Amino acid sequence: MASFAKRRAVGMGKNPNEDEDDSSDERLDDDEEVTSEESDEEINEEVVVDFEAHTISVNDFNGMKKLLQQLFLKAHVNTSELTDLMIQQNHIGSVIRQAEVPEDSDEDDSDPNEVFGFISMINLTERKGVECVEQIKELILAHCEKACPPTVTEQLEKYLNDTAKPVGLLLSERFINVPPQIALPLHTQLQEEILDAQRTNKPSGKCHYFLMISKTCKEVQKTIPNRGTPKEEMLFVNAEEEFFHEQATMKFQYSVQDETDSCLSGRWSFDDVPMKPYRTVMLIPMDRMGVIMDKLKQYLTI
Repeated sequence: MASFAKRRAVGMGKNPNEDEDDSSDERLDDDEEVTSEESDEEINEEVVVDFEAHTISVNDFNGMKKLLQQLFLKAHVNTSELTDLMIQQNHIGSVIRQAEVPEDSDEDDSDPNEVFGFISMINLTERKGVECVEQIKELILAHCEKACPPTVTEQLEKYLNDTAKPVGLLLSERFINVPPQIALPLHTQLQEEILDAQRTNKPSGKCHYFLMISKTCKEVQKTIPNRGTPKEEMLFVNAEEEFFHEQATMKFQYSVQDETDSCLSGRWSFDDVPMKPYRTVMLIPMDRMGVIMDKLKQYLTI
């Protein structure tokens, strides 16, 4: 899997209006100081990175927690406990790390254990009573109550408390420069692991619904006189999650504008386009995953 990112080069600047005169006899004394402004020059250079999926391990704690924090931001959710849950049930889920770098490579400063992304699923019904699980349920219901009619909130609460039809929290986080094509093998592997867990009666094997909290944003639109407010288009930070949104039977969004300065958390963002950050909550029936996987294969196959 290859990823393309922008590198920033910080170097010595030079006034383009000044021409070099090779015939000049002027010399600089040793004691004379030469000053030059440093400039940030954006270089559109392709950086090819190969990624590999690995079983989640205890060494991934810090990297996974950091990615969870970009999802929950300032929400009252114990991300340390949530990370521990995913590590404990590592029969489901994967982490993305950079492939082993050859000894003759220039990328000597890369951390072989750095987590670039992960995918996992926590069965909220099985984990009832666990602090971080209850916090997530409270968070979702509180925002649903503000964004939706009372009947929708009541229905969502019923889903979350129905022990006969378990709900699994599907978590898929990565740095935003990691391309969406990597989502296809990760989701494929996750579905296989869930089926295997169901056959062997392991935790998180039985789910009737998937619950997703997706990072989304809307471009800041300027109101034009006599034309009204333009329609805001919702953009998914993880592009493939739009296919989950299409199949969701229940969905709503809430703003996190007051919790972050940027729509896109992580190491990179879109080219200085003002964006309003949101979180979009989706409830997807398990029997619709086949349609979603077909869409992923159609649009994300390399």
